[in-house]
Amino acid sequence: MMPAQPSRPTFGLDDFALDDRMRLFGYVTAENRFAYLWLLRAFDSARSSYHVVLHTSDVAAALTALHEADADCPDPARLELPRLLDALVEWGVLDRGQDGSRATTLAEYRNRHSVYQFTEAGYRAHRAVEAVLSASMDDSTLSRLVFADLLADLKALAAANEAGDAEEVYRKFNRLDRALADIAERAARFYHMLGDLGRTNDVRPEVFLAHKDALLAHLRDFHDELQRYTPRLRAAVHEVEATGLERLIEAAAEADERLFHTPVQRLEDWRRRWAGLRSWLAPPGPEQPSEADRLSDATIAAIGDVLALLRRVTEARRGGVSRESQLRHLAAWFTHTGTQEAAHALFDVVFGLGAPRHVGVAHPDPEAIASRLSWWEAPAVELSRTLVTTGRVPGQGRGRPARLDRVDERRHRLRGEQLARERRLADAATALATVGVDDHQLDRSQTQVLLRLLDIALAARVGGRAGVPLAAAAHGVRLTLTPAPGRFTTVRTAEGWLHLDGYALTVTAAQHTAVRRPELVPA
Repeated sequence: MMPAQPSRPTFGLDDFALDDRMRLFGYVTAENRFAYLWLLRAFDSARSSYHVVLHTSDVAAALTALHEADADCPDPARLELPRLLDALVEWGVLDRGQDGSRATTLAEYRNRHSVYQFTEAGYRAHRAVEAVLSASMDDSTLSRLVFADLLADLKALAAANEAGDAEEVYRKFNRLDRALADIAERAARFYHMLGDLGRTNDVRPEVFLAHKDALLAHLRDFHDELQRYTPRLRAAVHEVEATGLERLIEAAAEADERLFHTPVQRLEDWRRRWAGLRSWLAPPGPEQPSEADRLSDATIAAIGDVLALLRRVTEARRGGVSRESQLRHLAAWFTHTGTQEAAHALFDVVFGLGAPRHVGVAHPDPEAIASRLSWWEAPAVELSRTLVTTGRVPGQGRGRPARLDRVDERRHRLRGEQLARERRLADAATALATVGVDDHQLDRSQTQVLLRLLDIALAARVGGRAGVPLAAAAHGVRLTLTPAPGRFTTVRTAEGWLHLDGYALTVTAAQHTAVRRPELVPA
């Protein structure tokens, strides 16, 4: 017969069974869940002002104040407050009592005014829901400033244990335990946030691109601080243990004020906490990695994941149109198709998943390939792209070539425009040779002739001898560039000023070229 287990006192939250605690969150999935949420926020707001017990009229007044401050809060005049309050009482979130002091007549006293307040478990459930609703990216950050506090608390813990100050040992030990728990929780949330970011980059890549620099800087700074403080924290843990580990645990358990834990339970709890702290900062085995080392490795891996995500997002947007925009437009096209046949046609055009095209071509020399060879071992046969895409053999089945369409009217018009342009340039060249380039502003046509002659003359300079004049002739004029070191030639044109350094520029009529002005051919 097994000995009976010692019974522990159960009251308060211990009275709530597992099913009762699960029912506390029933209002979250109820039909009027937003009304229940704002109703509990009214109780929470009154509790922050030290009003714990509320009458129905007090609840309505608190809801009215919330409705005036926030438009999302429902109007209490449109809510059935007694029914909502009774449902919360049934779920165990609220507790209902009677307040006869509000009655002013005998009839009101007999009707018994109901008052409501949070149950302890209900308040914890509401705070848990609010924590989920108010969670943001700021809660998922790695704190690099906590390592300095950890080191200072370890130093103070060693000094307090050596001095025998049990209360200071308890305070510093408890603070270290809470700080490490916060680091582990923040790290878990942060790396989970990075995983969510990697899974949703196709949906909202602009979020990642806007915060990538801050994200990488945050990871780098945290990793640097972790690398800098890890050996110092390991040495501080050894210093604390050198002052007496059992003495430390007994001092913390002695100052522990938890009434319903036996001394043995308190000792085991604080021994377990120190084992967790030691595994985090200084594991007993030399080859055993600490949790701080694992956190450092996870940070390095997170930096690599962020860089890989950046590369994918950048490559997706390199074409100017993101994958998100393409898929959204394609989905809109499928949505607005009028018939099912049109949707199938759009699918075939976009994805190209139509029936395969089968082509067959004989090898030029069939006897060159042994018949015993398999398809994998035999050499491939070259196929024409025309045959694969259209199914037609090149050079066959095309028929007679199409008749060449000659548009004489367009040809005559283009020829007339060309002759008019050449005649305009010839006139400009004649005027340029007559008036010269000094103290005269060239118009657009004259500037065009001058630039064409300069191109011809300067192209002849490549591979030529230094100090030899350069010349070019066109349109019945001749341009000469004479080397003149130290001279600066300036030509004023309609487009601006043209400067030639080290050359003297002259434009004269060509001696061996007769200026022939093109004549227009009648259309």
